[in-house]
Formats: sequence, C-alpha cells, structure tokens
Amino acid sequence: MTKYTHEPKITSVQVLDSSELYPVHRVFCVGRNYADHAREMGHDDREPPFFFMKPSHAVSHHRQHPYPDQTTNYHFEMELVIAIGKGGARIPTEQAIDHVYGYAVGIDFTRRDLQQAAKDKGRPWEIGKSFDSSAPISPISCLPSNFSIKDQRITLSVNDQVKQDSTIASMIWSVEEIIAHLSIYFELQPGDLIFSGTPAGVGAVVAGDRLFGSVSGVGKIEIDITR
Repeated sequence: MTKYTHEPKITSVQVLDSSELYPVHRVFCVGRNYADHAREMGHDDREPPFFFMKPSHAVSHHRQHPYPDQTTNYHFEMELVIAIGKGGARIPTEQAIDHVYGYAVGIDFTRRDLQQAAKDKGRPWEIGKSFDSSAPISPISCLPSNFSIKDQRITLSVNDQVKQDSTIASMIWSVEEIIAHLSIYFELQPGDLIFSGTPAGVGAVVAGDRLFGSVSGVGKIEIDITR
C-alpha cells in the first residue's frame, strides 16, 4: 500500500491593497439568478434559489487559462463573488450583509456539453462545472459598509466585443437573500465564497480568445484562453 505523503494545499485569494490572504473554505454557486439568463436557458424568471458547489481548487488567479480536455463547448459565466467573513446558520436577511468580508469578480467556466449530457440522463452535473481552475477570480475588495453593491454594473467582453452587460440590481435574489437562504441549509464559515449567478449572454470561447470582465466599484478580471 502506498504511504500517504501529500501535504494538503490550501487555496488562498489575494486581498486588494493588502498583504492579507483569504483562505478558501468552500465555493457555492447560485444557479439562474438573473431573469434574462433564466429565460435564455429555458426556465421561469423567478424560482427559489438553488445551489451547486465547486471544490476550493477550482479557484484560480492565473491570467493564462488552458482550454480544458473533454469538451468542445466551453462557456463563460461572469459573476459577482461574495466572500464570507463571519459564519452563521439561519442568518436573517436584514443581518446578512454583516457576514460579508468583501467582494470579487469571477467567471464560472462550464463544460456545457458535458453538463447537458449529464442533465439529459438525470445525473449530477459536477463534471461540467466542478473541475480544476473552473472558477478564476480577482482579488477580494473589502468595501465600506455604506457601499451599495446593487448599484454596480457587471460586464464581460470577449475579444473586445461585449457579451454580458447588466447590473447587480437585476439579480432575482439579492446578496442578502442569497446568504440568508443558503445559511438555512449550510452553516456558513469564514472562507466560503458564493458565486452569485450570471446575466444573459453566456457563450462559448476557444483557444486564443481574451476575456475581460468587471463589476464596477469591485474589480476586474482578464483571462487568456490557451491550449
């Protein structure tokens, strides 16, 4: 029997304008949280939020992003990322913002063909969502308590062509509602990241494409798809 010698790797995210690092505990993702995206995917505008997870090692901060194996339909999904700084269970909506450490800009990359094949067979679709480096994010911004995240614009361009353009106010479930609802089912912990959903306009990329995404007042992310 092989002796276990591996030292566990802890994924950390840089904190903007600080030497501090944010150790990642878990990565939660909200599905279909913009009405226009829900419609483009063939679903109703508003339904109770649902969640899926990615492993912590899905988080990356490298600009060079290799096109993954086993897919020919690789999609971007631009998202606001919520970083939890204070844990809790059954958090009231009106107290949820007190649990936010900061925000980041992230892309939920999806092997859409593998996800759809799993859906068609009624199987879990982690194979399409939860692979290595599938959740690149920017450094985390710690913002003042009076900062209004709802007023911010979220955009993503591919090769200088705008593909996604919306506002955080267009989310079906607000930041506070997401945290409160998720905390019913999981006791949230410092280090938990929540990808809050993507606007309409998701699409495929290929090797050689350059992506630029931003959430105004929060940060930006630049990705080069490589082979």
